[in-house]
Amino acid sequence: MQRALGVCYYPEHWDEAVWAEDAARMAAAGLTYVRIGEFAWSRMEPQPGQYDFGWLDRAIAVLGAAGLKVVLGTPTATPPRWMLDRHPDMLAVDADGRLRKFGSRRHYCFAHKGYIAECVRITEALARRYGANPAVAAWQTDNEYGCHDTTYSYGPSALAGFRDWLAQKYQSPDALNAAWGNVFWSMEYREFDEIELPNLTVTEANPAHHLDFRRFASDQVVAFNAAQVRAIRAHSSAPILHNYMGRIVEFDHWDVGADLDIATWDSYPLGFLEDRSDEGESWKARFSQQGDPDFQAFHHDLYRAVGRGRMWIMEQQPGPVNWAPWNPAPLPGMVRLWSWEAFAHGAEVVSYFRWRQAPFAQEQMHSGLLRPDSAAAPGLAEARQVANELAAMPDCAPAVARVALVFDYESAWAWTIQPQGRDFDYFRLVFDTYRALRRLGLSVDILPPDCADLSAYKLVLAPGLMRLRDNLRAALARFNGLALFGPRAGAKTADMAIPASLPPDIPGVTQRISRVESLRPGATRALPEGAFLRWFEHLDGAGSVHLATQGGAPALVGEGNMRYLAGWPDAVAFRAILGELCVQAGLETHDLPEGVRLRDTASHRFFFNYTTAPVQVLGQSLPPAGVLWQAL
Repeated sequence: MQRALGVCYYPEHWDEAVWAEDAARMAAAGLTYVRIGEFAWSRMEPQPGQYDFGWLDRAIAVLGAAGLKVVLGTPTATPPRWMLDRHPDMLAVDADGRLRKFGSRRHYCFAHKGYIAECVRITEALARRYGANPAVAAWQTDNEYGCHDTTYSYGPSALAGFRDWLAQKYQSPDALNAAWGNVFWSMEYREFDEIELPNLTVTEANPAHHLDFRRFASDQVVAFNAAQVRAIRAHSSAPILHNYMGRIVEFDHWDVGADLDIATWDSYPLGFLEDRSDEGESWKARFSQQGDPDFQAFHHDLYRAVGRGRMWIMEQQPGPVNWAPWNPAPLPGMVRLWSWEAFAHGAEVVSYFRWRQAPFAQEQMHSGLLRPDSAAAPGLAEARQVANELAAMPDCAPAVARVALVFDYESAWAWTIQPQGRDFDYFRLVFDTYRALRRLGLSVDILPPDCADLSAYKLVLAPGLMRLRDNLRAALARFNGLALFGPRAGAKTADMAIPASLPPDIPGVTQRISRVESLRPGATRALPEGAFLRWFEHLDGAGSVHLATQGGAPALVGEGNMRYLAGWPDAVAFRAILGELCVQAGLETHDLPEGVRLRDTASHRFFFNYTTAPVQVLGQSLPPAGVLWQAL
């Protein structure tokens, strides 16, 4: 598999006289791809219906002449101010009923039909003009769907769309009332037009109402993206991609990805550590210049799967960012490490954000490969080093792992709606499981909840999976490896109700959950090694018990090759439980130094040192922020 580097560039930000010099410096640094255009609608169409593509023609020509390949973005994440005069009701409304105004970006409601039509119009204009341009190698739709809490809108467009969505799904108010259990609290509806959005209620809204609204909102993102994809494909055969973000679960990325050719994501390890990590302050201080050792890897594996084997990093952090609570500089060597870790997890391209740091507007404190005065920033030397290493490194295609982890956006919605404990978070549960596997030196594949084939794996895990889809249930019936579900798996029906036979609705698990406990911080249920924290389920009934709490309650149960975990393990318990399952599944684990991670490709084994001290690996000293690989 060929791998390449890229960069994000904004020719509209700079005097045209420097474009050729910029392009030559990019090529000299070993960069291949350049993403442009995704925020430039006001320059593409300064007045409604009056296009100005001359500058973009020249920018693409300059980049192409330097041997660079252009990724052209549709500019729909930043509609210009005049768009509000045409569609004053296109702005999103937050859950508290407040209008989200113009003045930054992503100021639109996904359900607004007029704005969708405008997006198709500008996308068609771009595709007609550049669809056959040999310098345009790929397309990006919009930018970072869901970023800044923009998936959900509670305005009139969303309300009208939601009512229509419900009418199509249920066909009659009576069917909806039965599915939602609206006899409770006299919530029954006579007409679909009586139904409101699930915000601003006196106390919590019906969880089934909430879940259907989130399904509807996700479908709007899918439809919004698909409309642009159709417009591009009518005029271009180049691959189409979207750049997802880290820890965004408000829409179903599997569904969006089904219409795309490549999944990309924006990797900001230091920003995400400060902004999106659940770990404590000591952990953040320890990794403040390196990033969480597992966060990037998790998303590499997730988006490789969303892209059906094709994944890029569209924005890779090269220095301090501007949007986290604290914004340190990367430890020397980390830009190289992050790049190689992405390639080891199957990335085809790693693209740095951005070429030159902007001296104006919101992101002027966000580093690039160049400083605002065009001098090289520290990240440029590391990018150039990676480019040189890529030229010398044999191709290493990704390999199918022997361990798989199921990730389900619907489950994230369900447990956000009904967490039962303030700190129960689906992403965190899955990520804790992933981290435990990585600490054992295992490479992991991530699977969708409707996966129909598990034959490649020896161990499959599905923590917190709200319900089993038919494809997965059938795949489990044919599966010869070990499967671990729970906690809180098979706990609800599709209508967000407790199954009549009690959970867990998991094949091979005969015990039933009689009650659950959410455990406040500091409260645990002790195990022989480690403990359950946050969540514990009381299991009743006959069946095999493979592990019990120190109080004698079943903790790990199941028959044959199926296992169910009745609580949320801490790190010690996770290591013990998963280590034993690996032994049973015939999987080799590794006793890695703390802070070191491993990833296998088809031809090489990579080691990554996320610590600030040298460690010994394969009889060699791996320096801080070091990368080491060996042929398998």
